Amino acid sequence: MDILNALVAFLNFVFIPGLAYGSQLALGALGVTLIYGILRFSNFAHGDTMAFGTMVTILVTWWFQSIGIGFGPLPTALLALPFGIAATAALLLLTDRAVYRFYRKQKAAPTILVIVSLGVMFVMNGIVRLIIGVEDQSFADGARFLITAGDFKTMTGLTEGLAIKTTQAVTVVTAGLTVAFLFWFLQKTRTGKSMRAFSDNEDLALLSGINPDRVVQVTWILAAAMATIAGVLYGLDKSFKPFTYFQLLLPIFAAAIVGGLGSPLGAIAGGFVIAFSEVMVTYAWKKVATYLLPDSMAPDGLLQLMSTDYKFAVSFSILILVLIFMPTGLFKGKSV
Repeated sequence: MDILNALVAFLNFVFIPGLAYGSQLALGALGVTLIYGILRFSNFAHGDTMAFGTMVTILVTWWFQSIGIGFGPLPTALLALPFGIAATAALLLLTDRAVYRFYRKQKAAPTILVIVSLGVMFVMNGIVRLIIGVEDQSFADGARFLITAGDFKTMTGLTEGLAIKTTQAVTVVTAGLTVAFLFWFLQKTRTGKSMRAFSDNEDLALLSGINPDRVVQVTWILAAAMATIAGVLYGLDKSFKPFTYFQLLLPIFAAAIVGGLGSPLGAIAGGFVIAFSEVMVTYAWKKVATYLLPDSMAPDGLLQLMSTDYKFAVSFSILILVLIFMPTGLFKGKSV
């Protein structure tokens, strides 16, 4: 029974949180890798794009809640999500027309576009803070748990309880559906095939009659969708605070680079590598070890390698190691 209790504790505090967090990072990294693969620059404004999309979704969610519109046991934010995606897509298309298009026409170096995206990042950050403030905002409603620890104990007779939050289940399912749609779009539709051709060889794609402006527009729309969905799922699972999304830029870029920049499959794999690394290194393994070891060997300390305050140091360390020893990532993306 102690082995089963240890397994439940591992699932409860490591695997399920890591799976949900990895799904959020994977969606964020997909947006980064799409922009890098097709527009050929690292978009440092992606974290604040997530914040903007989440902010719009929160405002619409609050409006829905004020007029009595809900989604039953599921979060109302799922109903407001299309509004957030539409607003974010409109903002990115406007930003591209006002800012990025000029530098594309000038054939500016990717480094210049990175610096430009830093400026866009600060503007977006200011807009979000001005509209919704800098404090934590909670917007999750509906049923809190899919299964509670008490119910699990009653069903199984185990000492350790397994609790699965509704937001964790919604995150994994929504991320799975979003990734499936993106891969279908890129593999099966004419626009998706045009985007892949444009990414592989821009000059040849132009000679083939592919409209570059359309490819750019669709890329920004898909990036807006990925960013908004990732941001809303993260906000539902944790809470919304603009500065937190700025900090998420590090693990998201680490996920994209670990998997291989420009590789959608690599972005997904990198998201889970970073998420499980952060969770496993910062988790206190005392409870699991207590179940597995004899009483005479029970640990006195927390068996925690690193405090959760330093979890971003884990993704930073992995990022540095990958850049040194495997700059193209796990799935042989574009070299950084």
